[in-house]
Amino acid sequence: MSATGLEVFDETVQKTNTWLKEIGEALEGERPRAYQALRAVLHALRDRLSLEEAAHLGGQLPMLVRGIYYESWRPAANPSRVRSLAEFLSDIGLRLPTAAPIDPGDAARAVFQTLHAHVTPGEIRHVVANLPLEIRQLWPHVPDGGRSAA
Repeated sequence: MSATGLEVFDETVQKTNTWLKEIGEALEGERPRAYQALRAVLHALRDRLSLEEAAHLGGQLPMLVRGIYYESWRPAANPSRVRSLAEFLSDIGLRLPTAAPIDPGDAARAVFQTLHAHVTPGEIRHVVANLPLEIRQLWPHVPDGGRSAA
């Protein structure tokens, strides 16, 4: 029997739980920390991408993760002018809770690894190509190296 009464909701909850488990394992942390990392990194990434690329990535996320991704989004403010790795990590750090610190670089790598595992390779190449070289280095290996100019 369905937990929610709707198969589409059960499926997105299951997929989201898988993502949180993967991120939690990478961060050696509990699910709340995995959620905090997912949210902070997705928002920093979304705000750095062009509107078109942000929408394309959002379209490949599980429904529940997509809701997290678009939460509080102000498209008119995008893309942000963050160019350096330090600025990007600072942006993530400002979005993370201070009570139980999570290293922003570890959070980015964990979330990027999960995106890499669940989003199509073509979309990942487009996302990575939209990022400055310094920030691309946080991603796991991307076919073709994401060499396009950012």
